[in-house]
Amino acid sequence: MKIERKNSFVILQKNVDFGGKQMITIPDFYNEVVENLSNFKNESLIIDLSDNINADLKEIMLFSQIEKELKKNNKSFVIVYGDTDFNSLPENLVIVPTLKEAEDIIEIENIERDLGF
Repeated sequence: MKIERKNSFVILQKNVDFGGKQMITIPDFYNEVVENLSNFKNESLIIDLSDNINADLKEIMLFSQIEKELKKNNKSFVIVYGDTDFNSLPENLVIVPTLKEAEDIIEIENIERDLGF
């Protein structure tokens, strides 16, 4: 798992070797995130699935439990996944097509929390 720390959040990406040697599945990546979640429980998270062309809704929904845990700690959780019908996604998950939009969502939610919304 690739971890990139920013000022107010952490971006998690699955390791991908485009040479085909080590293609990790979304369920495997989910399990890796869950195993390491205690390292991020006090930080907002962006899960970057933008390199997954064939992820399905069932795989993306795996992350809904992580979203619930982070919300309990008053933190944000956003998934980046560009190749989907956003109308078919559940409302409890924030899924956006670009990393920039994910960063903007986290920034907006941080401002809302600071203002007491």
